[in-house]
Amino acid sequence: MRDTSISTLTNADIAELLAAAAESAKQPLQKALRRASRKSFLWPEEATTLIEQGRSLEELPGIGPSLSRIVKRWLESPPEELRSPPEIRRGFQTIVQARAILDHHPEWRNSVKGDLQMHSVWSDGTASIAEMAQAAMEYGHLYIAITDHAKGLKIAGGIDEQQLEEQGEEIARINEQTANDKKLFRVLRSIELNLNVAGEGDMELQALAKQDIVLGCFHSALRKKDDQTERYLAAIRNPAIQILGHPRGRIYNFRLGLTADWRRVFDTAAELDKAVEIDCYPDRQDISPDLLKLAAKAGCRISLGTDSHGPPQLRFIEFGLAAAITAGIKRERILNFMPVRELLQWVGSVRESSVRR
Repeated sequence: MRDTSISTLTNADIAELLAAAAESAKQPLQKALRRASRKSFLWPEEATTLIEQGRSLEELPGIGPSLSRIVKRWLESPPEELRSPPEIRRGFQTIVQARAILDHHPEWRNSVKGDLQMHSVWSDGTASIAEMAQAAMEYGHLYIAITDHAKGLKIAGGIDEQQLEEQGEEIARINEQTANDKKLFRVLRSIELNLNVAGEGDMELQALAKQDIVLGCFHSALRKKDDQTERYLAAIRNPAIQILGHPRGRIYNFRLGLTADWRRVFDTAAELDKAVEIDCYPDRQDISPDLLKLAAKAGCRISLGTDSHGPPQLRFIEFGLAAAITAGIKRERILNFMPVRELLQWVGSVRESSVRR
């Protein structure tokens, strides 16, 4: 039995109540409830705070008059018991929770140096590379990796080898201008390589070798229920990639993600000195907290990528930082705390080791 005082109902609780209510609601209410459940992870304040201050819940994204009445009723008379979220909605932090963790560890927010996954108008992003770079500089980053989708993911505007080369030329011009302006900032050439179930990429190795760093991700066959360990091991052993992106493939209230012998996966990543990613996008937050603790125990490297598709989403890095703190990841194991020169040296070392094998 939970305390029914209004102050105990958090945004995370409300997210679950909204999602659960959607399961029995009819359209269009069902769609509104599901949308508000997702958006609640980015509410900048606890809903309880608005009520206590006499403010309208309609200040919160995704909340209109109808949902305002529903949420206010929950806040004023919370359910006596809140069920634990089903696995498809379990282990997701709100931005309020993430920021509370970071407030106790300000050195994490202040010393992170870059963001290693984002998209531009070259694939399915909404901003140019220059705009993403400018936003990242304003955020305080010293580097970003532009990881537009590779050609195999047509639905996301994937680019081919020739386009990747042209993008590299654009990045070189941006870096040259940044250097001329005496700004200590660099855009890294990268790609979100599309991996098939055998762990193979969809781009020529010669093109990938020109990139500063390569992220590999699965985008298909993500609802399989049988063990996918061999698939992950093949991906990590792929000599073309240094980072395994959004490993589990989960999406909040939409897709559970894949299962594997994660200890073997993370141990192999540690053995090869490769990184697994915390995708910081609110709907993904992948790796999930339970798996992140296993990754911490294995000692493998961790990469943080916001998966941003526009400048406002760069703040999603806070989800990844908070998750890493909670899981006990050491900062020295996180790529994003490396100066860019050290990061590129690590990439070179991983590539050399892959050749020797």
